[in-house]
Amino acid sequence: MFTFIKNAFAVKDIRNRIFFTLFIFAIYRLGSHIPVPGVDPTAIQTFASSGLFGLLNTFGGGALSRYSIFAMGVSPYITASIIVQLLQMDIIPKLTEWAKQGEVGRRKLNQVTTYTAIVLGFVQSIGLSVGFNQLSGLGLVINPGTTTYLTIALVLTAGSMFLIWLGEQITRNGIGNGVSMIIFAGIVAEVPKDFYGFFQTSLKNATGQELINNILILIGVIAILIILIVIVVLMERAQRRIPIHHSKRASGAKHTAHLPLKINSAGVIPVIFATSFLSTPSTIMGFFNWSDQGGWREVVFNIFNLQHPYGAVFYTILLIAFTYFYSLIQVNPEKVAENLQKQGAYIPSVRPGNDTENFLTTLINRLSGVGALYLTLIAVLPLVSGFIWEVPINISLSGTSLLIVVGVAIETAKQIEGRMVKRRYVGFLNL
Repeated sequence: MFTFIKNAFAVKDIRNRIFFTLFIFAIYRLGSHIPVPGVDPTAIQTFASSGLFGLLNTFGGGALSRYSIFAMGVSPYITASIIVQLLQMDIIPKLTEWAKQGEVGRRKLNQVTTYTAIVLGFVQSIGLSVGFNQLSGLGLVINPGTTTYLTIALVLTAGSMFLIWLGEQITRNGIGNGVSMIIFAGIVAEVPKDFYGFFQTSLKNATGQELINNILILIGVIAILIILIVIVVLMERAQRRIPIHHSKRASGAKHTAHLPLKINSAGVIPVIFATSFLSTPSTIMGFFNWSDQGGWREVVFNIFNLQHPYGAVFYTILLIAFTYFYSLIQVNPEKVAENLQKQGAYIPSVRPGNDTENFLTTLINRLSGVGALYLTLIAVLPLVSGFIWEVPINISLSGTSLLIVVGVAIETAKQIEGRMVKRRYVGFLNL
């Protein structure tokens, strides 16, 4: 590991990209401590660390609890991405056409996603401000009024879009996927505070048998986290290799080509998507204060609450659905079959064309089933443990956060390794 880091910093281009990414992280952390004008952040400290609000707060690096200009994080953009990608599935013909136009169509879709994110961000910011103000006993917003709420909404929306722009700069000039790296930085920034909070609440004032029990719980949590990290690394690297033959080769030639299909082709995207999908309804219901009105409204509110069993079940369903959905987007069976046919390649015992497409679709769905089970176990098991044994697991140390941190770290390491290999090839060609 240390050799890999040393070799990466030895390459000037990669070193500059890493420093640029760290510079963006510094801007992000600075902005997460700048409060929105006209609010009192201390009014939401009591409940901003629980449930879905706590998860969004962790993804934002604590920006939500401080009600800073980055309080919404990149969640509006992720929600907009989900909507646009769903609409590409032959729902809006124009978006479907753009999806097939390569780089030009991708730029158009990015514009639509950005505009949608602005609208969602503005609506969500108003919902957060009104909902949190009610939950805090009208203590969050100093001078409630239409002008005040619109001003706060504009600041939060501008902060969210600036954060998305910072993510784009990381993608272009830094290391890793920008949006994922922003979420990664937010989660990592909260880990030391959560560990310190655990020590303060569980170990500082405990004595005798209670102290021993809390220490054993801490050791158990650390051991489980290490085991989960090992499982995540193994599953993220696991592949199913499909042998590929080329019809133009001599019949006696050795065939070494393979089509690698990851068991979890969707990566950590389903986890991020599911979390962001839960945030918008929760914001709207917070606006109407549904949790205190009882009846069917309370049931609906609990469905979008990760601290409730209903919310955990719905979160599981979303994880499974997004895993199947995004796996077919990441590995498009139709395009793969078409490319294999153009290259004169085929899968043994499978006819080129539609048969190959159907074979790949079936195989991807089977692998997605394993991947969905894996994501569900890692993300939901800590929640279930909290319900049954009342184990105090902090949000930043939960399975959801662990999946994102380890998954993003693996993808970033692969990108760095790819750039190092590319540089060696370029250097060889320039000799």
